[in-house]
Amino acid sequence: MKNYIIKRLLLIPLTLLGILTINFFIVQLAPGGPVEHILAQYQGMNTDATSSLSSAAQMNMETSASKYQGARGVSEDLVKELEKQFGFDKPIHVRYFKMIKDYLFFDFGKSYYKDKSVGQLIVERMPVSISLGLWSTLIIYLVAIPLGIRKAVNDGSKMDIWSSFIVVLGSAIPVFLFAVFLIVFFAGGTYLQWFPLRGLTSDNWSELSAIGKLKDYFWHITLPVITMFIGGFASLTMLTKNSFLDEINKQYVLTAKAKGLNQHQVLYGHVFRNAMLIVIAGFPSLLIKMLFTGSLLVEVIFSLNGIGLLGYEAIITRDYSVIFGTLYIFALLGLVLKLISDLTYSLVDPRINFDKL
Repeated sequence: MKNYIIKRLLLIPLTLLGILTINFFIVQLAPGGPVEHILAQYQGMNTDATSSLSSAAQMNMETSASKYQGARGVSEDLVKELEKQFGFDKPIHVRYFKMIKDYLFFDFGKSYYKDKSVGQLIVERMPVSISLGLWSTLIIYLVAIPLGIRKAVNDGSKMDIWSSFIVVLGSAIPVFLFAVFLIVFFAGGTYLQWFPLRGLTSDNWSELSAIGKLKDYFWHITLPVITMFIGGFASLTMLTKNSFLDEINKQYVLTAKAKGLNQHQVLYGHVFRNAMLIVIAGFPSLLIKMLFTGSLLVEVIFSLNGIGLLGYEAIITRDYSVIFGTLYIFALLGLVLKLISDLTYSLVDPRINFDKL
């Protein structure tokens, strides 16, 4: 197992290099960009976006042709100032190798618009996404696995039927629609005002005691976590049920019962270890989904400044520094979690040996 871990750790930098390389050149070739975004806003869509430019560049308003869309009516000096500010005055290969060199030392550069380093933005936003992701994933596993096991043991019973109805209903309702429903009924939308509408903490957070801060935190995070739980528990429940059903019908289960073992001994002494392998395999993807992808709409609806919202804002504004910085963190976490998943495979079933791979 030690050799496999070393191989996987050595492959992580190469995988990250491949991911960054492919995405870098795709983004460079894609239409639009930070220069076009600023020029469009400069032309009247949102003049506040040009406040970070030097005053000398903003004063040049002579008409000039340019390779950028939206540059009509803007001087060439302004375009060159924008290119220099965003680093596009350098050849593409120079920008690529500079990015790779900087990323080796986790230097993600500075955001184009927020006047902060990308690392600082990620550190500021990460706790929100981690809170949502970890609590949602924990609750999903605590509910979905026991429910899936019980559904498998009582397959075809009334309990299995009505719980399947709830599971299907939960998977059919879009996450954003369920979030709106919770806000309307429980966050002062129309009926009850039991929970706050936005944010992860109250305005007087610093003035609260330790217990008060803990209560305030869980008070704010309840509705977002419930929303993410509803969107994620259905697939894991059915995966657990089908996995256990497949194992329960195998010959070794009948043999164990014939030896006089009761249902609990058979289920958790033999079936559980084999059936849980496929559930464990899905853990990294579920955690990544909860941490970043799944939390995006929840962060927007509940006004939570997490990493998912940061990445979305960066894509909209063509903030390449933030895009590649968050991509790097997402990919690194995904690779590490996949390695952890493989190690967990061996812990659950010692017969699995990855050294031969």
